[in-house]
Amino acid sequence: MMNWAYGYDGMMGSFGFGGFIFMVAWWAVVAYVLVWIFKQVGHGCGGHRSGAHHPSALEVLKERYAKGEIDKKEFEEKKRDIIG
Repeated sequence: MMNWAYGYDGMMGSFGFGGFIFMVAWWAVVAYVLVWIFKQVGHGCGGHRSGAHHPSALEVLKERYAKGEIDKKEFEEKKRDIIG
């Protein structure tokens, strides 16, 4: 319908369907940026990092032996269990 004071306004307003698509895309970008920021802040505060090194069972066993928590006999037994 023609409104002489403001111009033609269809069902979607003066921007039409393209304006709706732009609005959805805009909010998707805003959401993406917010998620990215939260992830970056989480990494800086001791958050879980995917590239962190997790020691193997054998490395933990060697460390316990080096600290003196277990003796040589126990180390050898557990080593055989781990290796197979």
